[in-house]
Amino acid sequence: MKERREQAAHCPPRPTMESCGAHLRTQRRGVPEQEQEQEQHSTERNTEPHRAPDLVQWTRHMEAVKRQLLEQAQGQLGELLDWAMREAIESYPTQDRPFTPSNSKSKTQEPHLGKQKVFIIRKSLLDELMEVQHFRTIYHMFVAGLCVFIISTLAIDFIDEDRLVLELDLLIFSFGQLPLALVTWVPMFLSTLLVPYQALRLCSRPQTGGLWTLGVALGCVLLAAHASVLCILPVHVVLKHELPPASRCVLVFEQVRLLMKSYSFLRETVPGTLRVKGGEGVWAPSFSSYLYFLFCPTLIYRETYPRTSSIRWNYVAKNFAQALCCVLYACFILGRLCVPLFANMSQEPFSTRALVLSILHATLPGIFMLLLIFFAFLHCWLNAFAEMLRFGDRMFYRDWWNSTSFSNYYRTWNVVVHDWLYSYVYQDGLWGF
Repeated sequence: MKERREQAAHCPPRPTMESCGAHLRTQRRGVPEQEQEQEQHSTERNTEPHRAPDLVQWTRHMEAVKRQLLEQAQGQLGELLDWAMREAIESYPTQDRPFTPSNSKSKTQEPHLGKQKVFIIRKSLLDELMEVQHFRTIYHMFVAGLCVFIISTLAIDFIDEDRLVLELDLLIFSFGQLPLALVTWVPMFLSTLLVPYQALRLCSRPQTGGLWTLGVALGCVLLAAHASVLCILPVHVVLKHELPPASRCVLVFEQVRLLMKSYSFLRETVPGTLRVKGGEGVWAPSFSSYLYFLFCPTLIYRETYPRTSSIRWNYVAKNFAQALCCVLYACFILGRLCVPLFANMSQEPFSTRALVLSILHATLPGIFMLLLIFFAFLHCWLNAFAEMLRFGDRMFYRDWWNSTSFSNYYRTWNVVVHDWLYSYVYQDGLWGF
């Protein structure tokens, strides 16, 4: 008995049922927890590379949806504004139109009262598009092309002639005799400034007796002399002195511009003087408004125009600098792509093959020249003068690059000339016939 007690004292205690069950439960729990943690880690590792592509695809999808929504909203808003503008244009002239009976229509009625040009404050289309980052990429591409032309020209001149100075002989030749063109422009401008306004003053006197008839006759003589000066003097100077291309274009374009401006001034003011009853004088427009009209970038005369509040001189300098860069760009294109092609053409025998090849080779430079002339004149030059004169309506062109027909292209690429032709040729022609 004593030995059994000693063995029992040395042996470890037997586990009870509760302790064994608890031990088994802890073992059973431990194994799944470890396996569950391992499975969780493995699934996280497997899902991590799949979450990134899903997030990128979702971001791209949301950007595409955002872009579509913005395009739809912009299109609907543009259509709504166009509709509102058309309604305003159609209803605006009718408010100031005097009431006339239906049986009193005559040819003294204004032919284009229903659709007159309405000026509002708005920016040019390219200025609005330049605010979009993706559209500025096209502008930067053209700037990069100009830099490439300059660098390649300098490299070729350095290799061939050992000099690092740009050769601007073509530019100097094109604008040769420019002082003569400017001197010729002075009498043209003075004639346009004084003669039409004075002729209108003569016609605006009271229509009584022979004094008004004499004034009208004298005004007609002055207008005939003015038209003769504008038509003959520039052509005579161009042909006699053989002005270079750029100086010739400056003089001829100014001739056409002054003729169109003087006609618009008389067309908008003379009918009002003729409708006045005898014995009543007519209030002539102010001389300052006519002087402003001769310089502002429009060919449609109005007594007043919408004006901006201030002048952004940095914007003016930027546009003039861009116009100058466009002139340099055009000279580089002509000097590198066109002059070598046509330099020796007169010495070679004429053939249809040579003519077709020369036309095809000149197609790409011609497209570049068209874009540069459009951007330099219709955007940079006109916007610079509009900003200096605080002229509010900057819609000198529309989105002609989206045109699908020649008729739409010719109506949208030069809105300034199109408005004049529509008002004084198309509408007056319909009224006359």
